[in-house]
Amino acid sequence: MATENASGAVVYQIRNNMVCYLLLQSATDDFWGFPKGHVEANENLVQTAVREIREETDLETKIDTNFEQTLEYDMKNGNHKVVTFYVSRVPEDVQVSRQAEEINSFGWFTFDKAYNTLTYDNLRELLKSADSYIKTKEKVGD
Repeated sequence: MATENASGAVVYQIRNNMVCYLLLQSATDDFWGFPKGHVEANENLVQTAVREIREETDLETKIDTNFEQTLEYDMKNGNHKVVTFYVSRVPEDVQVSRQAEEINSFGWFTFDKAYNTLTYDNLRELLKSADSYIKTKEKVGD
């Protein structure tokens, strides 16, 4: 079994003292998740996260490495995947331009809506951890 390494981020913005999360719907597997992708040669995890967010959404981001969470799971093709997630705040006036080949749809969601939209339980747990970190860091309410 091969191991695939990937990186991404929980991208968020603050609107009216509320945290809103960017979720992407995959065009290939039809699931909702966060921007992420495979680590390429000569890249570290942070560089991968920045590149993947830019490729999938056209957003320029700065990664907050004070939050780091790793998810591991087995894929349908038999490989094992290790994905490291960070958080990244973007201004509320940014324009997302999706990568049509990989992203079917996207949206900005409040915590409850994002939690219910995410396809997998491990991503819901990631969202809970990120939300707690972000609300403490940004000193915002629910």
